[in-house]
Amino acid sequence: MKNSIIPNRSSLVASLLIALAFILHLSFDRAFSGAAKQTRFQFTQVHMGTEFKIILYAAGPEVATRAANAAFDRIGELDSIMSDYKPDSELMRLCQTEAGPPVHVSTDLFRVLSHAQDLAVRSDGAFDVTVGPVVRLWREARARQRLPDPVHLAEALKLVGYESLRLDPQFTTVQLLKPGMRLDLGGIAKGDAADQAIVVLKAFGISSALVAGAGDIAASAPPPGSEGWVIAVEPLDSKQNNPSRSFFLHDGAVSTSGDAEQHLEVGGVRYSHIVNPKTGMGLTGHSSVTVVAHDGITADSLATAVSVLGPERGLKLVESYEGAGVLFVLETEKGERSYELRFPKERK
Repeated sequence: MKNSIIPNRSSLVASLLIALAFILHLSFDRAFSGAAKQTRFQFTQVHMGTEFKIILYAAGPEVATRAANAAFDRIGELDSIMSDYKPDSELMRLCQTEAGPPVHVSTDLFRVLSHAQDLAVRSDGAFDVTVGPVVRLWREARARQRLPDPVHLAEALKLVGYESLRLDPQFTTVQLLKPGMRLDLGGIAKGDAADQAIVVLKAFGISSALVAGAGDIAASAPPPGSEGWVIAVEPLDSKQNNPSRSFFLHDGAVSTSGDAEQHLEVGGVRYSHIVNPKTGMGLTGHSSVTVVAHDGITADSLATAVSVLGPERGLKLVESYEGAGVLFVLETEKGERSYELRFPKERK
């Protein structure tokens, strides 16, 4: 620190000012060095049928471990609420009400169902959590490697329709209007869980973190000294080693929806695990939809809706969401074709 000459002041005042400046300088140095000593930590646990990964920067292993464990606990809590694989989950207990009176539900479940219903309206039913009876048939079909029985599929399709799911925000209640309805939050729950894990990490003072559950990622502030978290978009052709796109992400979310891992091929036709709620059929062809948005619940659900709508209508839907962008890659007879709207630029 350079010496300063203070004219027209007594030596005592000058000394006090210099001492104060020295103290402030030390405080700044300590704060800066503390930030510089942030260390990268990574944790993994299995929840919601997939591996969740948490990467965070913290001052030491103790706070990092406590924060990560609390975030995983939150994800596990949401899984116990929204899973359609666990018969005792809150979601499945709701489905057992068999078109009875309105049922009071937790704020977590109501939050997700409210978002789902809003998107159902905006997408004209392309995203519809009442598609559960049809999804169950397609799960069995993939296990048996044959298409669902057409009669059973037609019966299941009668139970689908977001109009039959009634929410009351004043009393936080949900009512199923048709007997036999089954809700499926597979296209929205992991994105919400990633969001909620970020909230927990921030409560522990973790400002720079990334939470990833399969293709659903939520991130807070960038890693120290970086523009953002590096996100790589997997190529449509899994045989390619290089990602199709990589970009920086911070304070937002990204979700990829596609048939790379879960699909059924019968008679030379490839059927995705993503079901069209209007027809009850798995999407055909080979495609990948990656959506960026302000939060994971939006990115996750939008990626599913866009997959169902197709590139033209899907891009229009994404355009209606402020700050959202999409990369739609579709395999055609002439090769891959990409559609893009407000998607982050390639990382340099």
